[in-house]
Amino acid sequence: MAQALRNRICDHRYSTMNSSTDILKDMNERSRDVFRAVVESYLENGDPVGSRTLTRTLNEKVSAATVRNVMQDLEHLGLLNSPHTSAGRVPTQVGLRMFVDGLLEVGDLSNQDRQKIDETMGGNSSGMAGMLDRVGSALSGVTQGASLVLTPKHEAEIRHIEFVTLGHDRALVVLVFSDGHVENRLFTPPPGQTPSSMREAANFLNALIEGRTLGDMRGAIQDEIEARQQQIDVLAREMIESGLAAWENDDSDSARLIVRGRANLLSESGPAEELDLIKNLFDDLERKRDIEEFLQLTEDGEGVRIFIGSENKLFSLSGSSLVVSPYMNADRKIIGAVGVIGPTRLNYGRIVPIVDYTAQLVGKLLSDRS
Repeated sequence: MAQALRNRICDHRYSTMNSSTDILKDMNERSRDVFRAVVESYLENGDPVGSRTLTRTLNEKVSAATVRNVMQDLEHLGLLNSPHTSAGRVPTQVGLRMFVDGLLEVGDLSNQDRQKIDETMGGNSSGMAGMLDRVGSALSGVTQGASLVLTPKHEAEIRHIEFVTLGHDRALVVLVFSDGHVENRLFTPPPGQTPSSMREAANFLNALIEGRTLGDMRGAIQDEIEARQQQIDVLAREMIESGLAAWENDDSDSARLIVRGRANLLSESGPAEELDLIKNLFDDLERKRDIEEFLQLTEDGEGVRIFIGSENKLFSLSGSSLVVSPYMNADRKIIGAVGVIGPTRLNYGRIVPIVDYTAQLVGKLLSDRS
């Protein structure tokens, strides 16, 4: 399974990545071992790694001076650097990219992680929106990072509309789409509504919906009401306007970005300036400034993609990494994505199978609903 997942990780190559991959091929075994040891230690604890520490972890018995010379060569190649005055080294973004592309060992999804994700998605009572919200919470909880879930933009045509009374001050408007998807909203009906006015309102709308999506219908309804004002009962007209107003402030027909677990990433930040950059990142995401850009990250095809630091402008300022995978509907069309944001020292080998499994599971659940 790990090898199959390895094949599902999409390469996101830049010119620096091409050259760094060539460097990896030209490295001798000792240099690769030292480089791998530095990166794995950094990903595990986030601290610079010194030559004396490495001599205790390498399989080959070499002196600290030899390891130090190798690390200097790797630093000269732009794969490692020395933070501040520390004698230790940490990988650069180029070094992390080379490690991810050429040396990363992707493990299998653990039974514990699988169980947590499965349990979170178990309920169906709150519909698709509730399920995707639980997906975001599950991802942030399991990975201890911040999660992103891009929900589908619903573009199917409407097949049927129904108004259902639940009491004198509560009613339900139900929309059935041509792809089998069903959505409903609670709203407060206008005073004095009767079963006949609700039927008239539904009949009026059902006569308009043929071949129209929800977005199309919104623009046509008011024109039709004004053109046929004498034919529509006042109560029915008020019912139409009140019922569809339940959707007016809801972006259910548009892509929506769910962000969960911000505190996890904020707690991992270091200096105050890093904290401010991460806060700005989340502010931008919540304002949906870059939601289209996030969608574009998934459009190159199926598979997990890894973005490190400045490789994507959405995360370049905060210096964060993103592991993201699209999910598909029953027609194998990409309709959304799930991802995890974290520091560049993410445990990529563990996060990748979690994101991959979650994306496939979401796609299956949405296909089954259809």
